[in-house]
Amino acid sequence: MSQRSLGIYVHWPFCKAKCPYCDFNSHVRHQGVEPNQFGDALVAELGWFAGQTPGRTVTSVFFGGGTPSLMPPTIVGQVIDQVACLWPVTDDVEITLESNPTSAEAENFAGYRNAGVNRVSVGIQALDEADLKYLGRQHSVQEGLAAFRMAAGIFPRTSFDLIYARPGQTPDQWRRELSRALQEQQGHMSLYQLTIEPDTAFFRLHEAGQLATPGEDHAAEMYEITQELTSAAGLPAYEVSNHARPGHECRHNMLYWTYGEYAGVGPGAHSRLIADDGSRLALATEKHPETWLARVSARHNGVVENTVVAGEDAAQECLLMGMRTVKGVSLNRLQKMSGARIDRGPLEHLVSDGLVCLANSGDHVVATAAGRQVLNSVIEFMAAKTLR
Repeated sequence: MSQRSLGIYVHWPFCKAKCPYCDFNSHVRHQGVEPNQFGDALVAELGWFAGQTPGRTVTSVFFGGGTPSLMPPTIVGQVIDQVACLWPVTDDVEITLESNPTSAEAENFAGYRNAGVNRVSVGIQALDEADLKYLGRQHSVQEGLAAFRMAAGIFPRTSFDLIYARPGQTPDQWRRELSRALQEQQGHMSLYQLTIEPDTAFFRLHEAGQLATPGEDHAAEMYEITQELTSAAGLPAYEVSNHARPGHECRHNMLYWTYGEYAGVGPGAHSRLIADDGSRLALATEKHPETWLARVSARHNGVVENTVVAGEDAAQECLLMGMRTVKGVSLNRLQKMSGARIDRGPLEHLVSDGLVCLANSGDHVVATAAGRQVLNSVIEFMAAKTLR
């Protein structure tokens, strides 16, 4: 069997506090957490997934959360060692850990590096003290920058992560803040526009009229400022919210955006595996940490959903992810997945409106700068009119 690339996602669901904008599967446990129990369960679930993925080679491992920088380095090392025992691993495997930049968590950086982590994504989120508090962050600006500088001295690759279009933020303020951040970055930045997600504290405030984000025009201006300044600094966008110097792109996230294969372990983790017949299996694990722990103890995995994604559904997922990147999606690939003819006629409307362009002899559809401003609408149009 030929070797295929596989990414491993590891979810650590615990946080010190729940940020008001966060809709991820994260949990606060004031009574504390027994990390060894969860570490052993992650190792057990990895073993189960190895049985589902013969003939794969691991190219990336990503510790997400929650707050994985609350994991003891020994547990991180245990997980990395288990991955290497279960699958072949490329010599240049990318191993990323998301980190909050509090001083206590930064103290673990050297331990994570010794465990095998070679890339950290540091959640600075803002360079404004008042906004950090409003976002529920546990660090100050000075503490955040100190942690990032420490990370840059320990890890070969780092990401400087910020949220913009925050309540009350103006385009001029964002220009100054991003300019300051660009002086600190080390090759990669994740720059996310704040969105109000359901079932969050910000959503409830927004619904009650107590939280107002910048209007569409200001948000669009901030997006344009982001593209302008990052491009000028040599970090062009390679995905809607991610910017990098060539060679510093996040390989694990590119696996998602190019609709590759990945296994997710831990509470609430998702997987996309390719079955022998070429169809995709969509798996999800139990979200509640203690319930997940009990399921893994009983049956070596916490999987509660395992469905086939094929035909038009697979093509739509591929479209949704691929259009986020600067390379776009292959029409040939979409046609093979959907099993139906791709109608190119509606694409001409998007091309004439300046929202997409065609590359690679007309096979790849790529969102233009204008198209990325209304990307969700572009994707919905393509899904409805092109995939049929």
